[in-house]
Amino acid sequence: MKSRRTLYLFGLAGVIAGLLLWYAAAKRPKAVPVGKVVEIKAPLGLPPVPIPADNPPTAETIALGRRLYFDNALSIDNTVSCSTCHMPPMGFADGARVSTGVHGKLGTRNAPTVLNSAYWASDFWDGRAASLEKQTEGPVTNPVEMAHTLKGVEQRLSQDPSYVAAFQKAFGPGPITYAKVEKCIASLERTLLSGNSPFDRYYYGGDKAAMTPAQIRGLDLFRDPKKGNCETCHTIGDKYALFTDNKFHNIGVGFDNGVTDDKGRAAISGNARETGAFRTPTLRNVAITAPYMHDGSLKTLKDVMDFYVGGGNSNPYLDKEIHCLDHLTGQERQDLIEFMRALTGDTPPDSDAPPQNTQQAKK
Repeated sequence: MKSRRTLYLFGLAGVIAGLLLWYAAAKRPKAVPVGKVVEIKAPLGLPPVPIPADNPPTAETIALGRRLYFDNALSIDNTVSCSTCHMPPMGFADGARVSTGVHGKLGTRNAPTVLNSAYWASDFWDGRAASLEKQTEGPVTNPVEMAHTLKGVEQRLSQDPSYVAAFQKAFGPGPITYAKVEKCIASLERTLLSGNSPFDRYYYGGDKAAMTPAQIRGLDLFRDPKKGNCETCHTIGDKYALFTDNKFHNIGVGFDNGVTDDKGRAAISGNARETGAFRTPTLRNVAITAPYMHDGSLKTLKDVMDFYVGGGNSNPYLDKEIHCLDHLTGQERQDLIEFMRALTGDTPPDSDAPPQNTQQAKK
């Protein structure tokens, strides 16, 4: 009898605790921007930018996101910012095989470019984040990258009167929450668009002099199913080109004798068939974002070409579209590389560190 009563009391306590948590969440101020919504214009070659209904971009949130992006305060020891691994001069990558976090700790994957990330269906190489907003939580709490906590970031920013004022201007009265932080950074990242490349001017703009003869030949090889067959995963549309299918593929990178230490998408999906599968990276700006692949193992575009010529690394989960390209001549291989150089687009405006972050870095 007593045990039943005890179980009942524990159950009642659990229900009450749940209701209190629900009430506290309901009373928590919503992270809704209050400023005037601004239009993010896509450059030539890119589609309209998808905007979530609960995070319309405003001048205030974008400016605040830019400040946060370059601020080391997001890391536990004030040494690492978003821009540490995604640098504007490096095409918003970092040029390293794998990135370095707090205390000199090395990660296990290459930092992909942030440029045009507004269009990705999911984020990270394994797609574990469903949005740009959620993506910002990963590096902050990763013990190798920033090693902080979301609550810790809230507390640190709340101690800075200039941040308090900036958040109130962007969201209205209320405390600084990480939900607001991630919305600002995501809004900034949605402005980091790079298009109007020689390819875009040639293919979508009608400027037949925008690409060299070698690059034009490379485009034909890129699209030809019997030659490069690259467009199967790095898509080109009639009106725009993301150069990714936003899907996950195993091309054999990281496998040795059919075995890999990084399960890739399978670790997230639980589907063993996705072992060693990673999100198709965009090829836009690929000439300035070396090294390549999820592990940064290929240093140059020639290395990438040679890897595909060899048909990738054999393993039980290799994508059915991966075939040896050893039928390509030396000239054709070089033409494909030249075409990829034609995918370097314009640098987005206002994408460098704002003045306050520059001054902090000098101290």
